[in-house]
Amino acid sequence: MIRTRVGYAGGETAAPTYRRIGDHSETIQIDFDPSLISYRQLLELFWNSHDPTARSWSRQYRAAVFYHDEDQQRAAFETRDRTAESLKEPIRTGILPFTAFTRAEAYHQKYYLRNRRDLMREFARFGFSEREFADSTAAARINGYLGGHGTRKQFENELPLLGLTEAGENLLRSIVRQKW
Repeated sequence: MIRTRVGYAGGETAAPTYRRIGDHSETIQIDFDPSLISYRQLLELFWNSHDPTARSWSRQYRAAVFYHDEDQQRAAFETRDRTAESLKEPIRTGILPFTAFTRAEAYHQKYYLRNRRDLMREFARFGFSEREFADSTAAARINGYLGGHGTRKQFENELPLLGLTEAGENLLRSIVRQKW
């Protein structure tokens, strides 16, 4: 994955915000390189990363995948059906057409990273705007590792590419190692 950002989708309320979400759901937008990971592979990760049989608490927190074209729609239904074969309950995760995505407020972007002031100082060196920070591939990767995602091998291979100082790398390494 190249980058991620959080926001709102699936509704018709104009300009949704966290405090005025209307009929939207909280979502994640993923930019990916299809030569490195396919849409189907992303769907497999999606189906395996949540309980698709669980009832949603509300529309705001519903589980859903949004497709952009017929190929993505077909892939979403095929991977859902393959997932359903191994489950004993009906799948409740929605498969919906994408209409629009509205970015969530800045304080929602890169949640795990934002809660590490020591690492946020590393990003302050770059002078990023809030939008640039939210769109940063390095911030997305670091946020994911802080959230407990990825493998040790991926982490060690990517760490030198994230633009951190030596102290920042050592700090991130010490935090992430506690998660393994």
